[in-house]
Amino acid sequence: MTDQNPPARIGLVAATAAGRRHADTLTAAWPHARLIEAQTVADALRTAWAGCDAVIAFLATGAVVRIVAPLLDDKRTDPAVVVVDEAARHAVALLGGHAGGGNALAEQVAGLLDARPVITTATDAVDLPGLDTLGWPVQGAVAAVSRAILDGEPVRLIADTDWPLPALPPNVRAADEDPTDDGYRLLVTDRVVPPDERTAVLRPPSLVVGVGASRGVPAAEVAELLHRVLAEVGLDPASLRCVATADIKADEAGIRSTVDALGVPLVTWSATRLAAVDVPHPSEVVRAAVGTPSVAEAAALLGPDGRADDATLLVGKTATAMATVAVARHAPRGRLAVVGLGPGAADLRTPRAVAELRRAAVVVGLDQYLDQVRDVLRPGTRVLSSGLGAEEARARAAVAEAAAGRAVALIGSGDAGVYAMASPALEYADERIDVVGVPGVTAALAAGALLGAPLGHDHAYLSLSDLHTPWDVIERRVTAAAEGDFVTLFYNPRSRARDWQLGKALGILAAHRSPDTPVGVVRNASRPGEQVHLATLATLDPAIVDMYSVVVVGSSDTRLVAGRMVTPRGYRWRS
Repeated sequence: MTDQNPPARIGLVAATAAGRRHADTLTAAWPHARLIEAQTVADALRTAWAGCDAVIAFLATGAVVRIVAPLLDDKRTDPAVVVVDEAARHAVALLGGHAGGGNALAEQVAGLLDARPVITTATDAVDLPGLDTLGWPVQGAVAAVSRAILDGEPVRLIADTDWPLPALPPNVRAADEDPTDDGYRLLVTDRVVPPDERTAVLRPPSLVVGVGASRGVPAAEVAELLHRVLAEVGLDPASLRCVATADIKADEAGIRSTVDALGVPLVTWSATRLAAVDVPHPSEVVRAAVGTPSVAEAAALLGPDGRADDATLLVGKTATAMATVAVARHAPRGRLAVVGLGPGAADLRTPRAVAELRRAAVVVGLDQYLDQVRDVLRPGTRVLSSGLGAEEARARAAVAEAAAGRAVALIGSGDAGVYAMASPALEYADERIDVVGVPGVTAALAAGALLGAPLGHDHAYLSLSDLHTPWDVIERRVTAAAEGDFVTLFYNPRSRARDWQLGKALGILAAHRSPDTPVGVVRNASRPGEQVHLATLATLDPAIVDMYSVVVVGSSDTRLVAGRMVTPRGYRWRS
């Protein structure tokens, strides 16, 4: 649940020419990073500390420690600090590893400088999720419960309802699995909890406060009412997901100031949308003034995404002279990440794909694809594996797990949206689920890179499998690609049971193209046993092709240049 983007304001501090060169590398990649200039390095470091979200110091670790030690205040507000040595061999996450994003920043710096990230926080060292990295506010005995998780002691997970948490280790067990009431506890709730030395509390984003106000309402009046209402019903403001109001109040300074102080988004709805929500306390006076019988209650129920049927009104409208507040609790929504793993090689797997796999509590996929990523999954991840031909069952299983409120990753080879698992899954996924698509490097792109530049102009992807598409439909599409003179890529080109379709498709193309049109066959692109074969429409032997292959047939413009397929783009500067 951590943010993979670098902080908004990064201050770079360097004392030597080598350090400044490394800083230049970072500023080239991150326009929001800047080198801090001052009379002394210590002054530069203090300036960066005061004005930046993160500091990257190209200095000795000891020097940085001595300079920043007097500046330390609170890990929740102090900037992250990463230290890089003179030779850029190591990027050390010195401060703010979790709360400030220092660990992630060290990894990003290491990637840009070809260095090794040095991360010493205990949970990261043993590949467990830190409680302060789950993306939600965490309160209470965080250090004690984190230590218990690390030490393998029993920790009871008690949640008001199912929330899409990432995988937690086996010693963190749900309350119904471990009914004992002693020991350490991890609570997931929006309710106020009396503090104790053995309980940590995760605050899910479950609450929405709806606000209505008269023009010119003071911010203090809005804030006081909001906090008083939450306190009276025992709800913690750390679980606020957003504040919602009518769009005509979007520029109301008192509301905006309150929202800014809370650090949550302001969501606005039109009077028409608000008027369509059934509320317990409608007002004709309000309707006459703003065009809807309810602002606070209706906005609280609509919440951030307009799904009032997912919400329960906890506090009806409560008013002061100029402000009105209502509070709704929104049910958790499951999370389904549809993840493309790329063509096979680990270094062609995107960082976002890895992040989603590590965020998921349940990972669903084909057995051979799961084998590729088991080393990425966190301890405690539940894996649902099945074999070839079970695509529909995998899609249904992933959606069912997400609909139950869990964080799920459904994996596919290449890009999950290209002849893979995204479309069958999204046929079943309804509005109860948040869906995240994670693109991957397709087999066609991997094959194209190995062959040269065959995809430099318009091209068409076609699957020759007639298991789901009748052959007469496939034949019409191949004919259209031939007549349109597209570079044509064949997926699922040939299997033991389907050994004639590729020859038929090549014959259709040959009727519209020269016999010497280049054809490339790539088998196991980026995987062990990778093979690249170049031929022509006249010479290709379909027998060398199987289901692990991608076949790329050039257009009339495609040619071989130095043994590589090239389809010219036709840039004018070439003429």
